Amino acid sequence: MVKSIYVGNLPFSASDEEIREMFAPYGEVQSVKLISDRDTGRFRGFGFVEMNDAEAQKAIEGLNGKDMGGRNLRVNLAEEKPQRPKRSW
Repeated sequence: MVKSIYVGNLPFSASDEEIREMFAPYGEVQSVKLISDRDTGRFRGFGFVEMNDAEAQKAIEGLNGKDMGGRNLRVNLAEEKPQRPKRSW
């Protein structure tokens, strides 16, 4: 089963390829998605990595708190995004 991993506190210079290389020693990386601001297109400093279940847990344990570009990464299982209430204008 594929798990989604939240990766936060990334340096703004981080790239998909760098993240993929950082997670690769823990197993096969299914996908990497870095989140950008809708309006400006600038990277927001966090993203998501998808890996198989057991490999995901090893990556979380191995990378949480690791330094990348002078920042300590926050790595944990991604949580479902809460539903936003619809606006009724």
